[in-house]
Amino acid sequence: MAGGGADGGCLAADPEGEAAVALEALRLLRIEPSAVGPGAESVSGAAQCSRNALRKRRRWERVLAAKKSKRRQERERCRARRAGAAGRDGGRVPAALAKERLLEARASGPRLCVDLGMADRMTQKETSRLASQIRRLYGANRRAEKPFWLCLTEFVVGSLIYEECFRMNDGFSNYLMDTTPESYLDLFPLDAIVYLTPDSENVLEDIDPSKVYVLGGLVDESIHKKLTLQRAQEQSLQTARLPIREYMVKTVNTKNYHSETLAINQVFDVLSTYYETQSWPAALKAGVSSGKGYMLPDAVK
Repeated sequence: MAGGGADGGCLAADPEGEAAVALEALRLLRIEPSAVGPGAESVSGAAQCSRNALRKRRRWERVLAAKKSKRRQERERCRARRAGAAGRDGGRVPAALAKERLLEARASGPRLCVDLGMADRMTQKETSRLASQIRRLYGANRRAEKPFWLCLTEFVVGSLIYEECFRMNDGFSNYLMDTTPESYLDLFPLDAIVYLTPDSENVLEDIDPSKVYVLGGLVDESIHKKLTLQRAQEQSLQTARLPIREYMVKTVNTKNYHSETLAINQVFDVLSTYYETQSWPAALKAGVSSGKGYMLPDAVK
């Protein structure tokens, strides 16, 4: 009788122990015990559930390990890229290098002014677009190997363009460029100023670091023709246009549309690329989109 009682105790203990293991596994996997079903109290059901839970747990652990390994590899690749960049730049971070190049441009030129003296002619929408173009222009200049020194002239505190530049451009107050309410006429000698306008009869042939190039800060959706040319002539300034028609050809399009008028950031892309490459075809390709109705001859099929 005593032996039979001991055997009965062992049989009673096994189901409880296995059920406890199954419940603990379910708890780790955040599975409600009720999801196991009414057969959970049976030895075979609990064991089967326990094995499934453990398999799920092992599979999840493998997934976590793979993710950790992938993140570790990505961190190592990032460190390698940073180390390579530091080696190329003599240990200087890109921000420091960009700042150094910009300050060199301030000391030795060339200079590029955005004339905001016509900003009051624009609508709210046009002004917002101009502020966006200024941001893109500055970003491109900051990345350039041979940047210009930028200046926003007639940039009046409280004006709409002033408010839009600060509203739309994060960190605008930290841009490395000059901003002034004064006119370029008061800042530079007249014979050093070249006003860039698509309506000029003079072709820009080269970029002279001793010159100050002026872009009309104007987004004109109503197309007031020759406005920048008229402004430059009234101020007795030299004018020039990009050599678009000298190096590019008109393309056939459904609207028969051809325009040499570019946004200020597109003009800058042309100037910046030419200043680095000394190639007008490369420069015009960088800044003149096909939507303007012009292409390089070798690009025309």
